Amino acid sequence: MKRIAMLLLSIVSFYVAAEPVQLIPADNPHYLYTGRIDFANKKAPGISWPGTSIKANFTGTSLAITLDDQSGKNYFNVFIDGETQHPYVLEAKKGEQTYVISTALKPGNHSVEIYKRTEGEEGATIFKGLMLDTNATLLTPPARPTRRIEIYGDSITSGAGNEGADNGVDHLLSEKNNYWAYGAITARNLNAELHTISQSGIGIMISWFPFIMPQFYDQLSAVGDNDSKWDFTQWTPDVVVINLLQNDSWLIDREKRLQPVPSDAQRVQAYIDLVRTIRAKYPNVPIICALGSMDATATSKWPDYITTAVARMKKENNDQKLDTIFFEFTGYGGHPRIAQNKANAEKLTAFIKQKMNW
Repeated sequence: MKRIAMLLLSIVSFYVAAEPVQLIPADNPHYLYTGRIDFANKKAPGISWPGTSIKANFTGTSLAITLDDQSGKNYFNVFIDGETQHPYVLEAKKGEQTYVISTALKPGNHSVEIYKRTEGEEGATIFKGLMLDTNATLLTPPARPTRRIEIYGDSITSGAGNEGADNGVDHLLSEKNNYWAYGAITARNLNAELHTISQSGIGIMISWFPFIMPQFYDQLSAVGDNDSKWDFTQWTPDVVVINLLQNDSWLIDREKRLQPVPSDAQRVQAYIDLVRTIRAKYPNVPIICALGSMDATATSKWPDYITTAVARMKKENNDQKLDTIFFEFTGYGGHPRIAQNKANAEKLTAFIKQKMNW
């Protein structure tokens, strides 16, 4: 009996020892942060935009993540050792929680990426740090890509519903995965760092809620319409993509929610005003004006507004660093699924590669 008791004690001790017990706080210099992140409290940075990520290299056999989530609606991909096809999908609970990701890693060096699948409408999340083994440590962080892309968009760009079944619904938070949105795929294809400034339901003239992209584009926090301000001088993209007007097309033409109904000239002017606003932030950066692949590209009407706007800006402002690209409507009525996002990404990748000589 004494031998059995000793054996049981050793087994229990083994499992206790395997649990991560050491917090590596969020202000450790070996974390690699990507995205618009609120560092007002460096030990508790705020994450809200889709595609925001935290990468680290570490030692040890166990890993846990400490988060403080605002609403309990966010989802994150956790990629261990570059395994992106089968991530640990972390469903955040409201409040501060520690999530044990693994207690059975092989001894040695490992990598982790924490990637926000969801967006600002699901609330913000505070990252407190990683929990590692007692003697484990963070290593030199991964190299930051030298290329930079910034995308402004709506649910298509966020990746809403992209993991849903083709014949299923596309509003489930668990099936919203920005990692497989066309912009994120494009950035990986080009080995570029990406900032995604998107919100499901947003438009340029009207949204499904009381704010529009011209009021939202410059926020540090993606949680609703707020007074936070992003410092555009701290991160300048090499190329900007704008994929908007899908919601405008629905709300103006189908829902008749914008009264009086804007004329064609007013629609073009609203688009010009937004592009000029972004141009003022980045005087020398190429801007690609995109649309699709939902039904705003089913006819030439809304793409023509963009084409007309770009032609005017080239003539009136001598802005030659403007281009257009349209993702064809495939006839599928819901949000683009992963297959459609991959096809759109291939088109955008080829366009940017040629345009930027990448």
